[in-house]
Amino acid sequence: MLQWQDYYQSRICTPQEAVKEIKSGDHVVVAHACGEPRSLTKAMSERYAELHDVKVIHRVGMGECLYAQPGMEEHFRHISLFGGPNSRKAIHEGRADYMPRFISETPALFLEGHIPVDVALITVSPPDKNGYCSMGISVDYSYPAAKMAKMIIAEVNSNMPRTHGESFLSVKEIAHFVLSDDDLMEVMPVKQTDVEKSIGNYCAELIEDGSTLQMGIGAIPDAVLAALDNKRDLGIHTEMFSDGIIPLVEKEIINGARKTIHPNKIISTFMMGTKALYKWADDNPIIEMHPEHYVNDPWIIAQNYKLVSINSALQVDVLGQVAADTLGPKQFSGVGGQIDFIRGAKRSVGGGKSIIAISSTASGGKVSRIVPSLYEGTAVTTTRNEVDYVVTEYGIAKLSAKTNLQRLKALAAISHPDFRDEILAKANKLYYGA
Repeated sequence: MLQWQDYYQSRICTPQEAVKEIKSGDHVVVAHACGEPRSLTKAMSERYAELHDVKVIHRVGMGECLYAQPGMEEHFRHISLFGGPNSRKAIHEGRADYMPRFISETPALFLEGHIPVDVALITVSPPDKNGYCSMGISVDYSYPAAKMAKMIIAEVNSNMPRTHGESFLSVKEIAHFVLSDDDLMEVMPVKQTDVEKSIGNYCAELIEDGSTLQMGIGAIPDAVLAALDNKRDLGIHTEMFSDGIIPLVEKEIINGARKTIHPNKIISTFMMGTKALYKWADDNPIIEMHPEHYVNDPWIIAQNYKLVSINSALQVDVLGQVAADTLGPKQFSGVGGQIDFIRGAKRSVGGGKSIIAISSTASGGKVSRIVPSLYEGTAVTTTRNEVDYVVTEYGIAKLSAKTNLQRLKALAAISHPDFRDEILAKANKLYYGA
């Protein structure tokens, strides 16, 4: 048998040579977010004149997204699983498509053959002594897609951490290797204002010792984490995490000691952050990365002790309906894992909680995020039946087991004072004719 080292060496090539394997009409799945193999997506896009009707499936393209730029329409059709900054304009202009899909159900697109995977473009760590590469910071849908691909082309990045869990591919599963020492994409921490700090403190009031947490990235999740210094024995089971958890792990506040599934482990499906995060994650035995059809499965989530899900939104109306992925009819982002974790939290061992944490205003204070009714054309992300708490810098509104009128009053009370009277007046007229 050909030794893996010989196979590996014989398959090393340039990005331009590797992407020659992509043919017109192919379905190409690109690894998610900071795990995008930018040398490969760039080389593929530069071949545009030779290609026709290549479907590029990607969740958040944080690179240049050249395949979704004007003039590429006949060559590439981008199918976005989460409208990001670099694909949003193409979706709005009809040059790309958005596919609504819970994160927990995304891998089934590939595993069940709804979307064929002709080529998977991924980023991996260098092979270990046994000839296995780790998908590192981006396991999510990327690993299941790679497993179903007719051909895998991998950027072998020396900066990709080797993460544990279900993240490994044998080199013999990969057709071509492109070597890279480029820095992985980073997402820098956002400075917290007094607004985010206040929201973080209110959320912390709802988190009990021993809870398992799900939260994302940004100023509000970081503010929540910063407010947990007096908590004990917290766990992490989340679709993604960033640098904010590191200090709490070092202080042993996050230790997973009371987790009922994967005790003492941080369970996630992808990460986004700084070089420091990626270095910390490298070969770290407390971190396990698994595909999202496992991590985001509500029935897996529910097995965690006192699971607290913390998510954000663009708008919340006075009934408790949450809009997190559209602004009116315009696609802004995607559903993400919000519903997966809210449903899992509601069935969590020991009793969980779902929190929607938002600043009370947007657009520099000109627009209220709490509204009498969602903008026309807005898609409801989370129904009013599912949210336990809404938190702003003005307090906590408990919605679970509350009537419509009680919800209206509670949500108006945590809206910005500049909008409070207007919200109450319009909502009373809209729902009660008063």
